Amino acid sequence: MILGIPVYDHVDLLDVAAPHEVLKWMDPDLEIRLLAGSSDRPAVTRDGFRFIPTHPLSDRTPIDILWVPGGDPPALAALMNGLDGGHYLDYLQQVGSRATWVCSVCEGALLSAAAGLLDGYEATTHWAFLPCLKKFNKITVVSGFPRFHLDGNRLTGGGISSGLDESLELVRLLTDDETVRKVQQTLQYYPKPPFPENLREPPQCMFDW
Repeated sequence: MILGIPVYDHVDLLDVAAPHEVLKWMDPDLEIRLLAGSSDRPAVTRDGFRFIPTHPLSDRTPIDILWVPGGDPPALAALMNGLDGGHYLDYLQQVGSRATWVCSVCEGALLSAAAGLLDGYEATTHWAFLPCLKKFNKITVVSGFPRFHLDGNRLTGGGISSGLDESLELVRLLTDDETVRKVQQTLQYYPKPPFPENLREPPQCMFDW
């Protein structure tokens, strides 16, 4: 099984690290490909963390799971406008159309939407970017602020930390309740944040592309 995570400069770290960590606990032999426009230099996350991509976006090897991470809005706008030469969206379109599972977390849903991968599906994204996702008239944005939402083989997640819950749900979908329970126990993932949810959807999209 191959998990492909196409990354870019100013991507959100946890959007990449959460599925990497969770799914490796599911299967240590899982092949995870971190794909970037160039695999010869480190990718730099929004907060300055550096990691080495494993494959270039030009590698169109079929994958089982496509996981699209979110990131800094200017970086998203550049990719959605094809300022990278269109390589990122082209990768999503070509590889995502053949993947068994197409997943996104946070504003990664906007990248998936721009590639047409969410047309005809229900989806969610980071609470602050719900108005942006609603600009895509072929997508039904689910109400509220779910941690993740499943529609067919499309699994979309809310903001940043939602990738942990979403990754665990993907483990359940790929295996069974017993396996995901063991992974959750290994991670000791039973969150108790200091404050309850008090989210409000913004009146309009926060950025243009």
